[in-house]
Amino acid sequence: MKDTDNYEDIIDLPHHVSANRPHMSVYDRAAQFSPFAALKGYDDEIDEAARFTEEKIDLDGARAEELNEKLLLLTEQVSARPKIQLTYFRPDGKKSGGEYITKEDCLRKVDVYNRKLLMESGLAVAFDDIFDIQLK
Repeated sequence: MKDTDNYEDIIDLPHHVSANRPHMSVYDRAAQFSPFAALKGYDDEIDEAARFTEEKIDLDGARAEELNEKLLLLTEQVSARPKIQLTYFRPDGKKSGGEYITKEDCLRKVDVYNRKLLMESGLAVAFDDIFDIQLK
């Protein structure tokens, strides 16, 4: 048997070019050997399941009364566009629970009919989702 460690028997042969198939780009050739996900979307599902959400806190009677008084005060001061710090619950769109968010903004309107606070930034927060209000 001939020693073929250095490929002397084939090194000078011409490169084969197919007459039936077009030349494949380097990118397409590399794609043949790239890894694939056998379970498409599985990693996203794992990440979603691991994502933390908080449960909404039910306010006791005293806390609810305190918030009602603050809302009445804001209703009287709404024309002055007071700046407030608002902590509210935003429900999660994909799973149970949500998150508490604190924002500072100027109050635009207290919509008693729809039970919402409307802010200058366009944010609308339902009365039932409000956890705390502080005047700034």
